Amino acid sequence: MRLIAVNDISVRHGDFSALENVTFAIEKGEIVTVVGPNGSGKSTLIRTILGILTPNTGKIETKPDLTIGYVPQKLAQETGLPLTVRGFLSLPNRVSNQKAKAALLETGAVGLEQRQISQLSGGQMQRVLLARAILNEPDILILDEPTQGLDQHGAADFYALIERVRDQYGCAVLLVSHDLHVVMSASDRVICLNGHICCQGTPTVVRDAPEYQALFGQGTHGTLALYQHEHDHSHDDCDHDHHHHD
Repeated sequence: MRLIAVNDISVRHGDFSALENVTFAIEKGEIVTVVGPNGSGKSTLIRTILGILTPNTGKIETKPDLTIGYVPQKLAQETGLPLTVRGFLSLPNRVSNQKAKAALLETGAVGLEQRQISQLSGGQMQRVLLARAILNEPDILILDEPTQGLDQHGAADFYALIERVRDQYGCAVLLVSHDLHVVMSASDRVICLNGHICCQGTPTVVRDAPEYQALFGQGTHGTLALYQHEHDHSHDDCDHDHHHHD
């Protein structure tokens, strides 16, 4: 079942073209990871899918009554507001203690209910944000650079957690990664974005694509191979457009 179809969208900020002619779809249960350098349009893509931005051309179609669970890049924790984890889970809509505890248990954050949001570590905060995102059992989880600030071990643990949540709820996952060379092991597809989709396919195919190597260099060539697994490559698509956007 197709959950989201991005149909030839272009997004401009004034005279700057953030995205040009981007087309892809996300199916039920699929894990799609988007990688790209700074300024490549990753955040613009997420904001457009969420409906915060309207594309200048093209359109985004979604399954009727699509439920999205959104995990933002970060949450300002330095505000000092007296807000507990339990209180945070009930913003903006109240949830029962049973439902809140179940979500925290699912993400490995149970026991943090009375902890102040401002006192959480980066890893704890990400788990709480994920718990809040799954409260309504979403059709798709959208995560914006969720492992930024986590060390390699913490990032690996969080990737494994996302995979478990996907398996538990059967939801699709769209993950924007800040790490150009390491993608989540369960990714069905990697999209290499640089203002447009310059390459997409399984992790192994993207790793070997000239477009990927031209963008990100070969200093860590082979890192993605750590996560290769068996897939049907018949739908892999790497174009040969070397036009880049600054």
